[in-house]
Amino acid sequence: MAMKVLFVSSEVFPLIKTGGLADVSGSLPTALQGLGVDIRILVPGYNAVLAALKDLTTVASLDYLPQIGQAELQLGTIESTQVKILVIKAPDLYERDGGPYADPQGLEWQDNPARFGVLSKVAAILASDNSPIQNWRPDIVHCNDWQTGLTPAYMKLTEHSRAKSIISLHNMAFQGCYPQQWVASLGLPSTNFTIEGFEYHNQLSFLKAGIFYADAISTVSPRYAQEIQTTAFGFGLEGLLSKRGHEIKGILNGIETDEWNPATDQYLTKHYSASKLAGKKQVKKALQQQFGLDIDADAPLLGVVSRLTHQKGLDMLLPHLQSLINQGCQFALLGGGETALESAFLEIAAQNPNRASVTIGYNESLSHQIMAGCDMFVMPSRFEPCGLNQLYGLAYGTPPIVNATGGLADSIIDADATHLANKTANGFVMVEASADGLIASIQRALEMFRTNPKLWKQLQTTGMSQDLSWAKSAQEYLALYQSLV
Repeated sequence: MAMKVLFVSSEVFPLIKTGGLADVSGSLPTALQGLGVDIRILVPGYNAVLAALKDLTTVASLDYLPQIGQAELQLGTIESTQVKILVIKAPDLYERDGGPYADPQGLEWQDNPARFGVLSKVAAILASDNSPIQNWRPDIVHCNDWQTGLTPAYMKLTEHSRAKSIISLHNMAFQGCYPQQWVASLGLPSTNFTIEGFEYHNQLSFLKAGIFYADAISTVSPRYAQEIQTTAFGFGLEGLLSKRGHEIKGILNGIETDEWNPATDQYLTKHYSASKLAGKKQVKKALQQQFGLDIDADAPLLGVVSRLTHQKGLDMLLPHLQSLINQGCQFALLGGGETALESAFLEIAAQNPNRASVTIGYNESLSHQIMAGCDMFVMPSRFEPCGLNQLYGLAYGTPPIVNATGGLADSIIDADATHLANKTANGFVMVEASADGLIASIQRALEMFRTNPKLWKQLQTTGMSQDLSWAKSAQEYLALYQSLV
């Protein structure tokens, strides 16, 4: 009989997306379904989700929920993947303007504990004997990040579920910590508001609850599984994570190769592949035209698609960016975040109108065009649980320049003499997370790009020839599920 898995997430591509979690929540269930898993995704009924799903039907009424009492459970299908999706229809919680976590002004919704407490509670109910769906009961509940962190606690403490739970940690920096009064409001036992439970510095921590009560823990890369057990990357939970260290499984994310493939990408003016790289030059030319940059095939075009935050390390690029432009480089950035960083990059673009372009915000088609049209991709993150953009860079023949952390260290092999000789090199790895470390790696990349086209092409085709799909990762998740049941 097929294993039944309930995959719980606060965002799922192509329905709603703020970051990499949505990409994983769209791709991994699809790959698991391909392996014969009977999988359903559970997601809140935001406006965007309800609008995108055309075949929603109500399958159950949910009662006795925290804060709201009742909600409807609707079943639909993601058209592009044919994966079944369960949607919590609770208008007071989810049907509002703004994003999944914040209002149109970017301020966090004050009732987020209720919004994601209900998501967690519904997941636990569906995995229990009290589930209103009698003909489908999951063997595994796969939770993702803090928004679903209370699920394993509810499963063990209030619903007494026989299903096993796993929590995937995509980013330890976000933990969902809220005042103690939410414990009672969300129907959690006060006796478990202790250090051996979900209490964290006298607050209720959604993420700690998940880590403490889940039957298994996974991270989105092997290196990150080790890093989160240290003070530098554990964000205060390294003690608990070290205690469970032998149970933490690091599985590197894949990418959606139907979406991210330069040979078929709907957003590109010209398609290309590892064996037919010439088309990449035409995409670069089109990108230069679109951004008003000088049309120059020989000018090294550096690309960035990123949130502009301290984590992403792009402040390390700023001290050297004007100098790089003076040396003949071009620069294209798509992203948004901290106002100071946005302003600094916009100022450089204003001062170099034919050499630099900065677009604030997010645009799916532009992200594909930058990834394909640039010569190298700059991603100096101070920490990066997995990272997907460096994988997109590999797929598009745009060698990434990265810091040696998390999934970046697991996926990018430095273009040093040894790795170039044995043809495993696929990018450039910084020796340290600093402005000097970054510029040294960029200069190495520029040197090869300008003086050794044959070696540069080898670097490109090595990355493009790798299997970056979800196939291997999905097999590892399936093995993890099987080990639990």
